[in-house]
Amino acid sequence: MPANLIFETEKFKWIDVLDLQIEEIRNISAEYDINHLLLEDCIDPNHLPKFEDLGDLKFLLTRVNTNTERLNLNTISDVSTKLGIFLKDNLILTVHRIENDVVSKLLKDLKEGKINDVNPYKIVLELAQNIFKSYEEENLILLEQMERMENEIFMKNISNATQIKRLYRFKRKVGLNQKVLNLSSEWVNSFDKLPLEAVEIKDLKDSYKDSLSDYDHLTIQTANLISMYLALSDQKANQVMKMLAIFSVYFLPITFIAGLYGMNFDNMPETHTHYGYFATLGVMVLIVIITFIYFRRKKW
Repeated sequence: MPANLIFETEKFKWIDVLDLQIEEIRNISAEYDINHLLLEDCIDPNHLPKFEDLGDLKFLLTRVNTNTERLNLNTISDVSTKLGIFLKDNLILTVHRIENDVVSKLLKDLKEGKINDVNPYKIVLELAQNIFKSYEEENLILLEQMERMENEIFMKNISNATQIKRLYRFKRKVGLNQKVLNLSSEWVNSFDKLPLEAVEIKDLKDSYKDSLSDYDHLTIQTANLISMYLALSDQKANQVMKMLAIFSVYFLPITFIAGLYGMNFDNMPETHTHYGYFATLGVMVLIVIITFIYFRRKKW
């Protein structure tokens, strides 16, 4: 898709490029005097966040949370998408593969006059704030998912192979989001080099720290939940083994008696007694009762 002029004032233009193709890079590079290697970084799906200062041109490669469910969660591209920002005194050029709320929400606010003292650096600051809002929104969704899983595990007592797979996917998703945020520190700190008020930069850094802290907390909570789930599964297995052990103890002595009387020896008085069979059964039942009472007193 060609470059589109989406916002303009007397002092600067905002050009947006959606789904940049390799064959379009040469034209955009020549038109806006941007090194083609930087544009190629914008189409690399797994490129890490970074910042480059080229004097009159500042380049920020950021990643926005996509809030989508993927079958595989292996790389940061499975939880985020790139937003490349080229910044000059009279130009902003944004490059992204898919539509996202970071750009559309800010564009709506600009057209409605909700942002004062509009300039390229202020717009980039607002874009950065919206990027971290995307992670905050994802954090709330993940917290709700964790609450549901905790309820299923501890209240509804649901424990199966599907549950551990869900926990593993959840852990992977949280970890990948945390990785993106950890790698974003470079471009966040680059705002110190931009002509912005210190309080505005401090507000952005606070948003970044809040997002990073949220995912650090989620990571710890996820690890604790998995540990508790495995402990609960082990406890259930131990309960099963305990019940099997108890029943085996009940039947061990009576199995011995049954085996002894099954040897077909003639020197067994009970075989010639009218009530010998019932007496033997009574002894077996008595042994089971005594064993049961003993276990109850020992609280086993």
